[in-house]
Amino acid sequence: MTFTIVMIVCIAIVLGIAGAFWAAISKGYDYKHTIDPHPDDANKNEENKSKEAEHH
Repeated sequence: MTFTIVMIVCIAIVLGIAGAFWAAISKGYDYKHTIDPHPDDANKNEENKSKEAEHH
């Protein structure tokens, strides 16, 4: 009788931990990752825009 209770508790704990992992991984994949532009790229874009403005 006690073995059955211990096994049920152990299985419940394992399923709870697996569910927590699933929730964390799912939330991580749903997160929209963004990055800031590199400062060098921003400077090049500004230079290109100013050169285009001079030509027009």
